[in-house]
Amino acid sequence: MAIREKFQEIYGAEPEIVAQAPGRVNLIGEHIDYSDGFVLPFAISDVTKVAISRRDDAKYSIVSMQRPQHKVVVESLTPLAGEMWARYVLGTIWSLGVEGGFNILIDGRVPVGAGLSSSAALECSVAVALNQLFSLGKSRQDLARATQRAENDYVGMPCGIMDQSVSLMGHAGSALLLDCRDLSTRDIPFDVASAGMELLIIDTQAHHALVDGGYAERRASCEKAVEILGITSLRDISVEDYVARKDELDPVTYIRGYHAVTEMKRVLDTVEALAKNDFETVGRLLNESHRSLRDDYTVSCPELDEAVDTARAMGAIGARMVGGGFGGSAIALAKSSLIPTIKEGVTQSFGARGFKTPRFFTSLPSEGAHVL
Repeated sequence: MAIREKFQEIYGAEPEIVAQAPGRVNLIGEHIDYSDGFVLPFAISDVTKVAISRRDDAKYSIVSMQRPQHKVVVESLTPLAGEMWARYVLGTIWSLGVEGGFNILIDGRVPVGAGLSSSAALECSVAVALNQLFSLGKSRQDLARATQRAENDYVGMPCGIMDQSVSLMGHAGSALLLDCRDLSTRDIPFDVASAGMELLIIDTQAHHALVDGGYAERRASCEKAVEILGITSLRDISVEDYVARKDELDPVTYIRGYHAVTEMKRVLDTVEALAKNDFETVGRLLNESHRSLRDDYTVSCPELDEAVDTARAMGAIGARMVGGGFGGSAIALAKSSLIPTIKEGVTQSFGARGFKTPRFFTSLPSEGAHVL
C-alpha cells in the first residue's frame, strides 16, 4: 500500500506533505567527516518516505509501515528519551524548532543496520518535509547541520555530517565530493557502466549498532590527536608531517589519526583517478582504504573481511567495508560479468563460516531528498 493511502487508513485523513530521502554508499572517505575531511559518497535508490500532518494538540504520533501495529506516541521532545528508531524523527523536529504536534507515518526502505545510513535517510526525509510545510526557508546545508545536531544531541550518536549531506544534496549520475569543513560540494561523474563495471553492495547482515561506544571512542582519539598536535583538525596536517610527529602521540591515538590523514589523501586521489576513468587505481585505493579501516582504525569485523577478501579473490578490482563499521555492508568494484560469480562466492564463503546469508544490491548514484 502506498504511503498516502496507509496514512489515511491510520489517521483518517490525507497527509499534508510527503517527502523522501535516500540512503547512501560512501565510495571512499570513511571516518573522516568529523575531522573536516573530504568524502566521496553517493545517494542510492533505496529511500525512506515520510508523510506528515499537523495535529490540534501537542502530541507526536509516529508509525512505521514496517510495523504498523506499533504506534509511538510522545508528548514532549526530551533528548535521549523514547524508542531509539523514533528518536531520529523526534530529534529532527526538536532540532528544527518547529512547534505543535504531528501525525507521522514512515516507510523505510533503506536496509537497517546495513551501513547504508538508514538513520540519515529518516532524518532528512522529515527535515525536507518540515522545511516546506512550515516554509522555514532553510538551505540544504542548513538542513544537514540540523539533522546532524539531531543525531548528535538528541539521539546521542556523535556522527559526522557526511550521511545527512549526501542524502540531501546527492545527484543522479554523480558521486558527491563533500568538503565536511564548509559543506561545499562538487559533483564527480561516476559512470562505471560505460566501463563495463558495477559497484556491488554486500550487506553482511552483521547488523551494527554505533551507539555502543565504539564510534565515539574512535572519534575521541582523533580529537585527542588534534589537541596534542595543536592543529585545527586532522585536515590541516599532511601525511608526511603527521608521521614526523609520531612520537608525540600514544600508539592508539597515532594509528587512528594515521587512518584519518591517509584516508583524506585517498579520497582526493580517487577523484583524480575518476577524472581519467582509471578504475584500476580506484580499485587499489578501495583496497587500501579497507586495510586501513581494518588494521589501523579497527572498525571492521569477520563478516566484512570475509566479504572483501572473497570479492577480491573472485575478481573484484577493489573492495572495502563502508559505513561506521562493526558490521553492515561492503562494496566491490568489478566487471559486470563477474558480479554473479562474486555473489555466489561470498554466499558460499559465508555459509562455510556459519555467517548469516548475505544480501546483495547494486545501485547507481541517485537523486537526493525532495518533497513528492
